[in-house]
Parts: sequence; C-alpha cells; structure tokens
Amino acid sequence: MQISAIKKSTLLDYPGKLATIIFTPGCNLRCGFCHNPEFVLPEEIKKIRHDFISEEIFFRFLKTRVGFLDGVVICGGEPTIHMDLPEFCRKIKNLGFLVKLDTNGSNPEVIEDLLDQKLVDYIAMDVKHIFDEYHEITGKNIDISKYKKSIELIKTRAPDYEFRTTVIKWVHSPKDIEEIVVSIRGAKKYALQNYRGEHTLNPDFEGGSFTTPELEALQKIAEKCVEKCLIRK
Repeated sequence: MQISAIKKSTLLDYPGKLATIIFTPGCNLRCGFCHNPEFVLPEEIKKIRHDFISEEIFFRFLKTRVGFLDGVVICGGEPTIHMDLPEFCRKIKNLGFLVKLDTNGSNPEVIEDLLDQKLVDYIAMDVKHIFDEYHEITGKNIDISKYKKSIELIKTRAPDYEFRTTVIKWVHSPKDIEEIVVSIRGAKKYALQNYRGEHTLNPDFEGGSFTTPELEALQKIAEKCVEKCLIRK
C-alpha cells in the first residue's frame, strides 16, 4: 500500500476510538472543494512522493501502539482505487486493530469484498450532493448506480458506519439535504460537515460556511429520514 502521510493519533476521526490515520495517494474524483489536493492531483502527489512512508515503517510503528491505539483510519485520496487495500487491512486486523475506511463510494465491489472478508469495522461514505448534481461537483462523468449500491451495502452489511456530506453554502440548499437523506433513508448515522474554504483543490472554488443556526435547520431536515444526524463544524 502506498502511504502518503500519517497522523499518529486522533480522537476525532474514528468515533469513540483512539486511532491513527493513514492517507493514500490518488483519487478517481476531482471535487473542487477537496481539502487534500496534495493527495489527489498527480502533479501534487509527485511533489511529495519522496516523503511516502513504506509499509514496513508503518507496521513497525503500529506494532509499538498495540494496547494503546484502538484502530486505524484509512483515507485519502480514495483508498479503494488501490488493489492491495484488502491485504493491507488484513495485516492491520492481524495485529488486533480495528479498521475504519473513509470512501467516496465509487467502488462498491471493493467495499463488498472487504465486508465479505470481515476486514473493516467502520465505513464512512461521503454523499457529496444529490445524484443529479454528482457529475458537476465531482468533476467526472460517473455511474450513479455504483454509489447507490455502496449505500445499500454499507447500510445493510457494515458492522458500523456513517454517511456524511460536506455542506457548502451556495452549493447545498435545504431541498438538496432533504433529497440526499432520502437516498440514505433509514441510515443509523449521518453527519453534516461544515465547509472550510482554505486549501481547496480548485483555488477558485466558490462556497461558504453555514452558520450554526443554519446547520441546525439542516439537521432538523435530515433527522426526518435518518436515525441520528450530527453537526461537525
């Protein structure tokens, strides 16, 4: 597995757990609001390639955290574009750690394989917009059926999970949130993540952050279709 960066410990990224985060390089989408362009754009990845961390070094570090950390969060970029993801997860599980996968949901066959092999304990899937707007916000012509399949797989088979949307003022409307939560109806957890404008993939991306009252209004809309809706500022 290619590892572009590590955050050694976090209490925020795996709910209720102390975890380390690894970032994988490369992504199959081009969302203008993405805040990790250095792990997405080939020209930016090239600049940091000499700083990549080998699996050997990573697992050497992880072994020193046995009994201290609960799990490992795998994010990116998009981890599911890497063919060795299942084997990487297996190595983590063999050391006794939980595995959380952050994904855009574009590769349901990979998600299904991980679930079949019981290699993930928590999946967080981004639902970026209403499906009719996906091509515009992701910068790619995509097969929406794949995202819908991932949603169903996660809802019905993941040991634990959440769906989440980075909500952007002037991009997402209350009506959009209403439609998004219908697409994940019955989900146990949904998070509204407030947009932050700094360090975006597209420097000219136009969007704003919602106020707390505005986020709470969106939360009330979401709670009509999901069991629990969280606000992350």
